[in-house]
Amino acid sequence: MLYSKATPEQKRLALRGMLASGTIQQFPGAFNPLSARLIEEKGFPGVYISGAVLANDLGLPDIGLTTLTEVATRAGQIARMTELPCLVDADTGFGEPMNVARTIQELENAGLAGCHIEDQFNPKRCGHLDGKNVVDVDTAAKRIRAAADARRDPNFLIMARTDIRAVEGIEAAQERARALVEAGADAIFPEAMKDLSEFQAIRDVVDVPILANMTEFGKSGLFTVEQLQGVGVNMVIYPVTLLRIAMGAAERTLETIKATGTQEAQVENMLTRARLYDLVDYEAYNHFDTSVFNFQIPGLSR
Repeated sequence: MLYSKATPEQKRLALRGMLASGTIQQFPGAFNPLSARLIEEKGFPGVYISGAVLANDLGLPDIGLTTLTEVATRAGQIARMTELPCLVDADTGFGEPMNVARTIQELENAGLAGCHIEDQFNPKRCGHLDGKNVVDVDTAAKRIRAAADARRDPNFLIMARTDIRAVEGIEAAQERARALVEAGADAIFPEAMKDLSEFQAIRDVVDVPILANMTEFGKSGLFTVEQLQGVGVNMVIYPVTLLRIAMGAAERTLETIKATGTQEAQVENMLTRARLYDLVDYEAYNHFDTSVFNFQIPGLSR
């Protein structure tokens, strides 16, 4: 009921333990607080919060238009609704090294378990689009050093994302990954790897956890967890999957209403009223106020 019982500190410890477990961890992307609760209920170990999803949910493209305040607020709303650790996309850190430092502390305050910071220029582009530009290695390293120095909880995960593979190739990505680890990154997110051998190439040069981004319609194939674990990947995210499937269903339902004058044909595809009430734990609130849950749900199948 209400918010999670686990503290942010406990969630950060849990994330560290997962990454050290030797077993790959699947973090689906939540597009709102309720979807984070569903991710937890389905038995996943953690939640990913995509910067693209946060931007798209505001009707904006993923080009760095969201602010630190917007990201920290929405990510905090998601994180507090689940017992799972949440990893959030912090784009380029929202500014110069001092801004990056503030970003880390704001995300700590919001209850996140960790974040990743990338090496693109700001304004940035989606990691699976062409035409990206990356900063030089010194600038990228300064961002990560500022992040590592600013955190107050040593278990808050600082992950470095690099987009350089699409610009300069896999050898440049290897060099950049090494430099970011030396700067203090706890984990590496190599973006837009073209195949499993490229994930293996990153694993060969760093000894920290590696994240794989299994986003649809992107540069990478949709590899299985077994394939990814086989090349040394520790965590896999599905950042926009739930938003895409939900918006696809919403579009189809609106088209049905427009065409037929009723939503009846789509009702069988909906989350039922009973299931929705179960997901928000409606009945648990009765322990505090018997006037809250004093009804029978009409038609339990709906």
